[in-house]
Amino acid sequence: MACNADFVQYIVDQCSGAGEIMTKKMFGDYGIYCDGIIFGLICDDRLYIKPTEAARLVLKNETLCPPYEGAKDYFYIADVDDRDYLSALVRATCNALPEPKNHKR
Repeated sequence: MACNADFVQYIVDQCSGAGEIMTKKMFGDYGIYCDGIIFGLICDDRLYIKPTEAARLVLKNETLCPPYEGAKDYFYIADVDDRDYLSALVRATCNALPEPKNHKR
């Protein structure tokens, strides 16, 4: 099942307090980035965040599950309506992730 474009935009808007949020379509679902760092996935109209210890400290509820069959576990974020919470969670996650590599062609 593919993502609804309105839901994807809603998530982008909700996370915007963390930095420059953008998405890239990937096989009907989306990768979601903050300031160039991929921090999660939007799959089947659900938000998944890469698991980090920093994010674990911010989480209201910890639910680990794969966003799609065969994937590694991510934090599933059910509460997407709290903008401040999502922004804090995205900031904590991105601060714990490595900087993106520059791919030269």
